[in-house]
Amino acid sequence: MIRFNVRGENIEVTESIRDYVEKKVSKIEKYFGENIEGTAHINLKVYPEKTAKVEVTIPLPNIVLRAENTSQDLYGSIDLVTDKLERQIRKHKTKLNRRHRQKQSAAEIFIVDSVDALLEEEPEKIVRTKRVSLKPMDTEEAILQMDLLGHNFFIYTDAETDETHIIYRRSDGNIGLIETE
Repeated sequence: MIRFNVRGENIEVTESIRDYVEKKVSKIEKYFGENIEGTAHINLKVYPEKTAKVEVTIPLPNIVLRAENTSQDLYGSIDLVTDKLERQIRKHKTKLNRRHRQKQSAAEIFIVDSVDALLEEEPEKIVRTKRVSLKPMDTEEAILQMDLLGHNFFIYTDAETDETHIIYRRSDGNIGLIETE
């Protein structure tokens, strides 16, 4: 059902690490139907300051599950990433049920009974709506505006191309740019 592609950066992936990763990540298989196959891409990184980062990406037919965690404990990060993946499954299943109000559509991907037990949390809802006018500006000005507002992202119209762009602050502290088509 789920195949594993485990690789390490600045760490040798030993058999015990590989077994632990496969054991933990394979726990989420119980939420999928029998006809779903995927490959879990697991990337383990160890940084010079002795922190470990675990990234798991599982592309499936209708969704992509992705989670990452950085901590001092490699095995603890693996556990937390598995928990994050389970929350994503619960969230996606809730959205499917709300959208279609039929368990048939959710059953195409997930085994419904297994996920129903996880649906204890309240679904997310929109609590505030804002309207903004997109002022033409260059990227440097947009970064400055984002920092002045104290936000993690900023939407603007590029002055040269007249296209809408989004800049955001990445978890590593750098800036990312999303260009729309």
